[in-house]
Amino acid sequence: MQVKIKILVADDNSDGREMLRDFLQAWGFEVLEASDGQEALAMAEECSPDLMLMDLQMPRMDGFAVIQQLRQDSRFRRLPIVAITAFAMQGDEQRALAAGFNAYVTKPVDFRSLRIQLQHLLAIDTKQTEAVNGPIIYDGVNEVH
Repeated sequence: MQVKIKILVADDNSDGREMLRDFLQAWGFEVLEASDGQEALAMAEECSPDLMLMDLQMPRMDGFAVIQQLRQDSRFRRLPIVAITAFAMQGDEQRALAAGFNAYVTKPVDFRSLRIQLQHLLAIDTKQTEAVNGPIIYDGVNEVH
């Protein structure tokens, strides 16, 4: 039995979280969800995800505060964490990468680009994922299997 890769999606926007969850599950990932920064931190500690997708602006604790705490813990120093934001301003990507994020994605999410980033960050063999999920077909707007 193959173990699924666990991805923790931390976003206070339920619609955004749902969209990410649906795409990630369609790609064969196990998806965990958190609706704010404190919940994301607790879930990371409890569930040990293989990767996190984290909104930068969340209530109770923003993505920058969460990553600062995670990176201080030896268990999470190498955890791939992708910053996601709807409010991209000049310099935000550099600030996120300097804070310890491994990648930066703006909303609305380009799912084709996200999948490529995930494959890179998780060192997933594209041929293996295509054998399981089918090839990526991109119609210019959406990805279709």
